[in-house]
Formats: sequence, structure tokens, C-alpha cells
Amino acid sequence: MKNTYFDLIDQSYYFPQDGFDLRDGYLTFHGISLKYLIEKHGTPFRLIYLPRINDQIKKARNLFNRAIKKHNYKGEYHYCYCTKCNHFAPVLKTALKENIHIETSSSYDIDLIRQLHTEGKINKSIILVHNGYKTESYLDKIIALNKDGFKNSVLVLDSTSEFTRLKKKISRSRLKIKLGIRMAINEEPQSAYYTSRLGIRSTEIIDFYNNQIKKDTQFDLKMLHFFVDSGIKDTMYYWGEFQKAMKLFSELKKFCPSLRALNLGGGFPIRNNLGFEYDYEYIINQIISNIKTTCTQERIDEPDIFTEFGKYTVGESGAIIFSVLEQKQQNDSELWYMIDNSLMNTIPDAWSIFEKFILLPINKWSNEYTRVNIGGISCDRSDYYNSEDLNQQIMLPRYQDKEKEPLYVGFFHTGAYQDSISGYGGIKHCLIPSPKYILIDRDKTGNFIDTVYSNEQTVEDMLSILGYQI
Repeated sequence: MKNTYFDLIDQSYYFPQDGFDLRDGYLTFHGISLKYLIEKHGTPFRLIYLPRINDQIKKARNLFNRAIKKHNYKGEYHYCYCTKCNHFAPVLKTALKENIHIETSSSYDIDLIRQLHTEGKINKSIILVHNGYKTESYLDKIIALNKDGFKNSVLVLDSTSEFTRLKKKISRSRLKIKLGIRMAINEEPQSAYYTSRLGIRSTEIIDFYNNQIKKDTQFDLKMLHFFVDSGIKDTMYYWGEFQKAMKLFSELKKFCPSLRALNLGGGFPIRNNLGFEYDYEYIINQIISNIKTTCTQERIDEPDIFTEFGKYTVGESGAIIFSVLEQKQQNDSELWYMIDNSLMNTIPDAWSIFEKFILLPINKWSNEYTRVNIGGISCDRSDYYNSEDLNQQIMLPRYQDKEKEPLYVGFFHTGAYQDSISGYGGIKHCLIPSPKYILIDRDKTGNFIDTVYSNEQTVEDMLSILGYQI
């Protein structure tokens, strides 16, 4: 009996499943023929499947609105996208088609907002939630947005000193600034530190509001923001921090009638293995139910709810496809598959924070499988990937060097953070170029369209940046 790779997957998971199927022995991604893309574009290449972004936004918004209706909740739901997750124009413009709002993180984000407005992609009524540490440049640009009529710009204070600096900057103007306050949370027990460096201590927030913000007519406190770095999960830790935030919100609301919004920072998880299970509907219903119960008990109005979904929005739209260049049996138990780029450069989350991605072969599903390590072509010892969901091992098809077609492999759901962390273009480790970037969309008839957003980085690009005369 042949233990094929298909047998392994079929016995281990439900397959096919959302986004993944086989067609004539080759893997497809959201119905796209990866074989076609490989033959047309070669490898390596990164792809973004834009319709998945629309689908994710609609899914979350529908679930929240259904829960609001189910619980007769009086507040509204607002979907924000975190630009830091993926700044590329096609990605952000696709998300904006769903009438979302935007969360910014730094000074240059404001220039991005300006450009989108110039192009007619947003108008001045869009809600802008300004998070992150406020440098002088960041503060100045947020103030300028307010002067220019972006009436729903909310500056979320990360520290009390930000308010002091902000107050000085607008003291001689007639501006009125909408504020949020970020609540510092306790980190998970295994963290290297106890309390997040971000935000203001919960024990200081009410006094800070009463003593510094309340009587100043230039400011309206509109939002309480709390962010759990590990995301929205059905754990004792998450619900514990959630209840602390609700307690603070209800207490602060009694002093501050203008407080109207609760920002649930931290995102939903995405599928990082084929056995992924997460009950989005249940979690959302629990969130709405808990907020409503607290507000009823405390006799306060139910707040508008904001979420800042970055990875959830774009993560499942991305994939990176490689060819296996060579197999190396380094000892009796370790077989290496060497791919045609650097993993450190293309999926830095995998080696920096040990993030997992869905790893699947594109072809040779009828071959027997074996345990392997995946190695990049840089000279760095960290340029490898060897942790998967199948008992913490990578299983991929065996192949013979004499086979005409090489083995192709793909890392899937890589649409968030990878280019933001490693950067696209620029100088890469070992001067290994950024791969080709392909956008996949659908036309009005539903047919797929693939376009090259940018070609593989050239040697001239790198040498020019490094100051060599060419």
C-alpha cells in the first residue's frame, strides 16, 4: 500500500476545504490554478487574492450586526483596518470598497490618508483612529487633519505626556479634538513583562480625565481603547482583561457623558493550519452579550463598538510559492528541501516570532510523503522552517532528482505583516531579491485576472541603494 501525501492529508483533515482543493493533481488556492501561475510567472512569487479581503470584512460585519440584532443592542458596530498590517495600495483600496474605517500607527500613515483622499478613495467623514506613540510629526499631522475638516479623527492617547504636548500645540487655536484613551493591560503570564508598555494604567485614567481633560473645552473624550496582543480568544486571560476594560468603561462613562465608543483592540485569529477551529459567531455573541449585560447593570448607554482587524482582514489573502531547488540528506534523519529564496526575507514571522503558516505542496500529491526541513538559500543558520501542525513535523512528498518537474511548495495565509517587517525591495539579507508580486482579482463576470504588481527586484536596484555607480 502506498502512503501518498494525499492519503496523509485526507486522513488528517477535512479536505478539500475553504480555499484549498486539487485539480488534475495540482493544488488550487481559492479556485486559482497555481500550476498556471507557476508556468506563467516562474518562481518564487508572492500573490495576494484580493476578493478574500472583501469576504473577510463582510463576514465579520455580518456576524456583529446579527449579534447586535439578536441581543437588541443599541450601539453601532464599526470595522477598522490597521494599515500597519499591509500598506500596499491595492490591498487598502480593496478594503475601502467595503466602507471600512482606518486605524493609523505612525506619522507616515497620515500621508497615506492624504493620498487616498486626493485620489477620491475616502472622504473627510471617514473615522480615523490614531494609535501608536505620538512623535511630534505624528501629532502635527493629526492636528492638520482636524484643521482640514476630517471631523471623525480620534486621537488615542498612549500616555499622559501626549496630552500635555497636544494641548500646547493647539492652545492658541479654536480646534476641538476628539480623544480616545488607551488602557494598559496586564500581559499573559508567560510574557517577559507584567504590564504592557502601551497605554495608561487603568488606575490613573479616571483621575487623568477629571483633572486634565474634563474642563478643557478643546477636547472631547469619545473612546476607551484596550488591546490584547494575543488577540480575541476564548480564554480566561482574554475575558479577564475584557471585564477589567468594561469595569473601567462603566466607571469612566459616569464622569464623561461624551464617552461613546469601546475599541476592542486585538484581532481575530486566522487559519494557520488545516485543522484550525475558531467559532467566530460564538465569540462575537459573547462580546455583545457581555457588554450589554454590564451596561444594563451599570445603567449606562451601550457604546458603539470598534474593532481593528488587520491580520484577519488580509492574512488569508496571501501566499508565497517556491520551487525546491535541491534535496540534501545531511544525516540519517534530516532531509533538507532547499527552496529558491530566503525564508528570513519572505516570511520573517516564521523565524522571528515562530509564526506558523499553512504549508502545502503544489504538485506530486500522489507521491509518498516523508519528513523534511525547509531551508532558504541564504547563509544564515536561521533561514529555515521546520515546525508544522502534523505532530510538529513537516511532511511533504518525496521526489526523485531525475523527475522532469520539480517539487513546488506554497506557504499560505501570509498576507499580513511579512512585507511590513522585511520590507519590499530595499536591501535584503545576502542580497537575495524580493520575489515577484502578483495580484489576483475577478472581473465583472467572475473570471480571475492576474497582474504583476512588481517584478523581482533587480541587481541594479540593490547596487543603486548601496551607493555603487552602475
